[in-house]
Amino acid sequence: MGPVRGVKRKKKCIEKQVEKTASASSEQQQQQQQQQEEKDWWDVFSKRITGSLHRRGPIRIESVFKISRKTFDYICSLVNDDLLAKPSNFTGFNGKPLCVQDQVAVALRRLCSCDSLVTIGESFGMSQATVSHVTWRFVEAMEERGLHHLQWPNTESEMKEIKFKFEKIQGLPNCCGAIDTTHIRLSLPQVDHSNDVWHDREKRHSMILQVVVDPDMRFRDVLTGWPGSMNESAVLRSSGLFKLCENGKRLNGKKVGMSEGIEVREYIVGDAGFPLLPWLVTPYQGKDISESKSEFNKRHFATRMVAQRALARLKEMWSYIQPEMWRPDKHKLPRIILVCCLLHNIVIDLEDEVQDEMPLSHNHDSGYRQQMCESVDKNALILRDRLSLLLSGRLPP
Repeated sequence: MGPVRGVKRKKKCIEKQVEKTASASSEQQQQQQQQQEEKDWWDVFSKRITGSLHRRGPIRIESVFKISRKTFDYICSLVNDDLLAKPSNFTGFNGKPLCVQDQVAVALRRLCSCDSLVTIGESFGMSQATVSHVTWRFVEAMEERGLHHLQWPNTESEMKEIKFKFEKIQGLPNCCGAIDTTHIRLSLPQVDHSNDVWHDREKRHSMILQVVVDPDMRFRDVLTGWPGSMNESAVLRSSGLFKLCENGKRLNGKKVGMSEGIEVREYIVGDAGFPLLPWLVTPYQGKDISESKSEFNKRHFATRMVAQRALARLKEMWSYIQPEMWRPDKHKLPRIILVCCLLHNIVIDLEDEVQDEMPLSHNHDSGYRQQMCESVDKNALILRDRLSLLLSGRLPP
């Protein structure tokens, strides 16, 4: 009986191996089929493109959406269920319903270009109403599914890495972020006095976007929707970030020891338009300042430059929010800006190589002069002076 049992065991092993091989082969075929379908979608979709986007020969997806195919597919996977859950009658001029990829393509083109609804509709073969509705559905889905890409660092190791990278820039110890604001310009009727609140100091209508950025140009905190008539200090004080920091619920992590028992708390850096606070370090103001203070300002500027570059990149990639907008819906616009910030972070999180091909600029608020804030906290003055002496070499580390 022994030999018979051995044969049975051998037969079972062979059967299992055959099943395993068949399963692996089936999975491989499914993957190949999925890749082929994805490839076929772009092949078909790109051939339908007309107008200014039309080119002789193959059209690269990067040239249309400013992101790679990998990132495009990931975004589709985020919003897929939401877009499928809501029944729609969106169709192209050919009468065929728009699939998820079609809808994402339309929305991304709307957000990454300065093209009008009419131009995009003509390029992709659909009405401008369809372009508008599809874009808004995409914005709603991204708000729901993409928020995990915009978070304050929630682990000690993550914050430690951020501090390390900031200190590597110009030596500022225990720095956790850089804060800045930019204006989203609006074209509103001058005769309607209800729009006066949107009138900024440069006599333009605008909406303000405030961000806190990490060393990789990733947005960690976003606030938008406030009118251009408010200055940087007022916007900051109205934010959840301000309340959390003032109540010790944020930027309250480990302190860094310096010489003579002095400790430096966690903080972020911002320009002179922000108040000097224990958790927000701004540069010295005035021309007649000491050498150590001047050196501090140079290092401070180089460190907070990351926020200016992030905002410039945001407007370059998601050009919808760059030019002056013609009478936008002021209730929907903050949500669209938020989604542009989410898309900005997704490109960074996925390490999309397309971002490496874009120019590195810091000019995001052309035509706006530097704001100045005179609000100063006495404890923050002491911290800034200590940092100034440390960076100038006059205070031993």
